[in-house]
Parts: sequence; C-alpha cells; structure tokens
Amino acid sequence: MHELSITESLVSAVLEQVDGEIKAVTVVIGRLSGVVPDSVRFCFDVCTRGTRLEGAVLEILEPAGRAICRSCDEVTDVADGIPLCSCGSVDLDVVGGRELSVKHVEVVV
Repeated sequence: MHELSITESLVSAVLEQVDGEIKAVTVVIGRLSGVVPDSVRFCFDVCTRGTRLEGAVLEILEPAGRAICRSCDEVTDVADGIPLCSCGSVDLDVVGGRELSVKHVEVVV
C-alpha cells in the first residue's frame, strides 16, 4: 500500500513547514492519481499519532479527471485511466485529475 508512504511524506512535509498546533489539513487527490483517498484517511490517523497533527481534521478534495481531445478539441471528463472522447478518439491530453498536493493548512492562533 503506497498510500502509507505518501501519507507519511505528507505529514512530514506539513510538520516541517508549519509551526504551532495544526487544526486541519486540506489535500487534493485527483481521481486519476492512483491514490486511494480512503486509505490516506486511515493512514493519516496512524501517521499523526504523537505529533502536532494528532486530532487534526483531514479534508480530501477529489477533482475529476479532465482531458482535451487532440482530434476535436472537446474537453471531456475521464473516469478511469483509459481516456476516450465522445468522437471515438483516444488521442487525449489529460489536464486534470492527477493532482496530489497539500492545498491548505489551518493552524490554531
């Protein structure tokens, strides 16, 4: 399960960059990223034990996959790893849904 190492890295990065008591963390995990949000939620609770992040709320935003067809220029939603345009083309440029980032950290003031 690579979500454990991803979550460990996320927790470590937040702790290194943010001083003080942390109340909430917002993470963006695109639906085409290959990362399972529910696994990150579980791992977050385990990885934050005994740290300043323990008890913090984890919010996960899950943007849909988006692609632009190189054949017809249509922007289309992509539900899985094999994008297909309504025109039948598979020549798409994926422009969204692969994100994996920390968007926001809320601290206690």
